[in-house]
Formats: sequence, structure tokens, C-alpha cells
Amino acid sequence: EIERAVPELRKIQAGFLQAFVQHTSASLCVNENADPDVRADFEAHFNRAVPETAPYVHTTEGPDDMPAHLKSAVLGASVLVPVREGRLALGTWQGIYLGEHRDHGGARHVVVTVFGRL
Repeated sequence: EIERAVPELRKIQAGFLQAFVQHTSASLCVNENADPDVRADFEAHFNRAVPETAPYVHTTEGPDDMPAHLKSAVLGASVLVPVREGRLALGTWQGIYLGEHRDHGGARHVVVTVFGRL
């Protein structure tokens, strides 16, 4: 999806792509992308590790907001991926995940910066 959205990437022979999500309740990470069970396991694990029912102080935006901030902090807001010959140099099974940690997060904005040798 990123490769399609950033046609300038095809011009880079060697460099990097940085993607940064502009939200504190979403995350980006690189992980296994061939089997959809991995995404299901991610969600199940994080829901057990960071439950909505914990006694949070920050609850103004709903019970899913503070857990979303914690999940985002664990996974991070950005990824840096090498670019080789106009393509992301991800491993065979790797993909970039946009982690939506709110129950109804809405639109998310990702800033993508590509730099390198043409």
C-alpha cells in the first residue's frame, strides 16, 4: 500500500523510507505479514496485557483511550525501512502494520519521507 501511495519511491536506488503515524493511539511496526493469524494474535495479546478495565486515571475520551496510548507507546509511532532499487527492502514475510488501538479510531494520517540516492 505504501509503495503504491509513494510513486517517488521507484526512483530511489538506495536509501530509506520513514513512516510516522500522527496519532498517540495508533502505532506502526514491521512484522510477519503472510498469515492473518499473526494480526489476530497481536490484538489478543495486547488486549490481555493492556485491558480496558484497568483503573486508569485518563478516562475522559473513553475506556479504550488510555489502553490505546499504552499499546502505541510499546509498538512505536514510526518505522524506518531500507529502500533498494525502488522497492522497500522488507524480508519475505514482513509487512508494515498500522496498529489501530481504539475501538473506533477514525481516519489516521501517516507522514512518509523517502530519502536516498537516485
